[in-house]
Amino acid sequence: MHRFYLSPQDWNPDALTLTGTEAHHGRNVLRLEAGDKIVVFDGRGHEVTAEIISADSSEIRLRKLHEAKTPLLRCQITLGQAIPKGKNMDLIVQKAVEIGAAEIAPILSDRTVVRLDEESAASKQSKWQTIAIEAAKQCGQNWLPRVQLPQTMAQFFQQSRRFDLQLIGSLQSGAVHLKKILAEYSAEHGDRPASVLMLVGPEGDFTPAELSLARSHGCRPITLGPVVLRVETASIYCLSVLSYELLV
Repeated sequence: MHRFYLSPQDWNPDALTLTGTEAHHGRNVLRLEAGDKIVVFDGRGHEVTAEIISADSSEIRLRKLHEAKTPLLRCQITLGQAIPKGKNMDLIVQKAVEIGAAEIAPILSDRTVVRLDEESAASKQSKWQTIAIEAAKQCGQNWLPRVQLPQTMAQFFQQSRRFDLQLIGSLQSGAVHLKKILAEYSAEHGDRPASVLMLVGPEGDFTPAELSLARSHGCRPITLGPVVLRVETASIYCLSVLSYELLV
């Protein structure tokens, strides 16, 4: 069945109605009609299987058939991603949703090629949030990651909450393997972390000053192996390893 997103503020399981772009997509693109069944989710773990009562290009009214709640993943992973050039951030956001990130923080690092003013930053945030919604619809993810407004690393740490474990990918000497850090955490705390920050740099890595700033806020540098990975590969690699080790 096709999946549709309905924001939490519009969520009412007993009177569900799709409007705007979701209604347009359902009626004009998918050609859904009365009697068809779809799935609606709110991005906060709620999902309803529903039957279409009526449908036009401006509104699709639904009748609830079955309601379910998806529990939170056991570890909340925040990806702090230095914005890469081109459209690679679009891919990173998409894959981060599929792999299970809880939040995505686009970082304007010193080596970020893209430069954004306030209006452009808001536009990028909106675009990436839309990509996250589409990815959640396609992969069956009922918890929608929030994409933050692009900001510098200093601004991120000023506004960021604390995490059980904070990591930063690094090409510099002294970085250790993630497996070792997770083993040390487990030995010290008797459990796996429930929240993790994973910072991934731009082309050319974070600057020494940015790495120093991250370390001063508790981030531990990790190595991603002997091969230098492309930005999008590094992000997918880090999230995949963290997902394997911490989400199940």
